[in-house]
Amino acid sequence: MTALVGYFAAVPKIEATALFVLMVGISLAAGCAAVLNQWIEQATDARMLRTRNRPLPSGQVRQKDALRYGLLLGVSGCLIVGTMGTPLALLLTLAILGIYLFIYTPLKQKTSWCTEVGAIPGALPPLIGWSLAEGRIGLLGWLLFSILIAWQMPHFMAIAWMCREDYAHAHLPMRSVVDPSGKQVAWIMLSYTLLLWMLSLLPWGLKEATVFYGCIALAMGGYLFRPVVWFWKDRERDLAARRVFFASLVYLPLLLIALVVDRWLFHSVC
Repeated sequence: MTALVGYFAAVPKIEATALFVLMVGISLAAGCAAVLNQWIEQATDARMLRTRNRPLPSGQVRQKDALRYGLLLGVSGCLIVGTMGTPLALLLTLAILGIYLFIYTPLKQKTSWCTEVGAIPGALPPLIGWSLAEGRIGLLGWLLFSILIAWQMPHFMAIAWMCREDYAHAHLPMRSVVDPSGKQVAWIMLSYTLLLWMLSLLPWGLKEATVFYGCIALAMGGYLFRPVVWFWKDRERDLAARRVFFASLVYLPLLLIALVVDRWLFHSVC
């Protein structure tokens, strides 16, 4: 979905081939990342309450079948992107798979900084969309990348706090585990939410979007900031974390939809 946002935000002449690459090729590659991640982490998943019923640790799918399926998805997705897309789109797709599977996934066992690393492949899909629209990556494409990097931090810190006992049981050194007081998580949430709020206003400030988008970005930033402040002030952090999580789920699609609508309705004004 975020790859499609990157494509439509560029306001291209819509081509069926590019849409096929985005909806099918990128989806297959994303499926590969998800399957192979679970194949690599099946022992860890078996130790956590929220993941122990996944197909591999629960025994619903055999390990070799999962590996074959994941590789099939990855090869198929990359072939589609490589043959029907652009070299830049293929390079970005390979970067997502490489960073997610071979850097982020192993780091989860070793350091709490894995979250920051994992945010990179999570923020790359809009760049694929933009590259398919223009053959290069424009300023707004990089702003979308930055916005997604910043958004992931309060979103995943909320998950890390809600699932801290599970992560501790699985010996994963998330920040909510290494700092059970929650102070580090609170400061990370607060700082990245403020950064996200500022980044979300840059398309308007740099005249890549109009006041329509700017007002929505301003309002949505305040909407997400409120539960983050509750968490930071240590007001029932378990409840506050849930509110941050759900607010982040509302925030991102509304912000991205507003940007795409703004670009298509008012692009000539920008």
